[in-house]
Amino acid sequence: MFYSELKSKDGKELVGVSSHPNWLVFTKKSSNIHDCPRVITYINIRLSLLQFFFCRDIFSYKDISIVSLFINNNIFLLINIYSDSLQLALKYLKDTMVDIPNILAIASDFNIRDSFWNPLFPYHSLHSNLLIGITDSLLLGLLYSTNAVPTRYLDNDQSLNLVIDLMFLRYSLVELDNYTIYPEWRLSLDHTPLLLPF
Repeated sequence: MFYSELKSKDGKELVGVSSHPNWLVFTKKSSNIHDCPRVITYINIRLSLLQFFFCRDIFSYKDISIVSLFINNNIFLLINIYSDSLQLALKYLKDTMVDIPNILAIASDFNIRDSFWNPLFPYHSLHSNLLIGITDSLLLGLLYSTNAVPTRYLDNDQSLNLVIDLMFLRYSLVELDNYTIYPEWRLSLDHTPLLLPF
């Protein structure tokens, strides 16, 4: 499960990391309170036998979090991204892209509204071309949700709710071709969890 840009439902930034004994938490540390990472990765402890480790040596960008795991003696990577409205994380990825053959999934808040994944939004964004180009080069395909609901809830005005949290998975994993959005699990957050049917 991935979360990013932790904010309350009314848009206020949340200070600190939400923790629970059933979840492992991975996030970068920063000594500068005004330049803290805006991305956190949560892994349920039921998956801890897969031996998750936080990777610090692939990308140095604060809003890209990489966690490795072991499956059948192979190492795979989970990448969690927060890309702001200027798409700084995606531009960083494009400029520093390296050959990483073992990415299992990329997910999180890409801050891109597009008719390609949200049929209620009438326009195509140029930023989505950048995102799809990056994921294509990493051999990852966009997954679609089993339920057509927003992934970010701004307020009670339904017209402002968005689909901006996305998940990309290795092309070879054809048995996992969708995920489910759970808005009722977001509690005080304005973003919803996205869950794969493992």
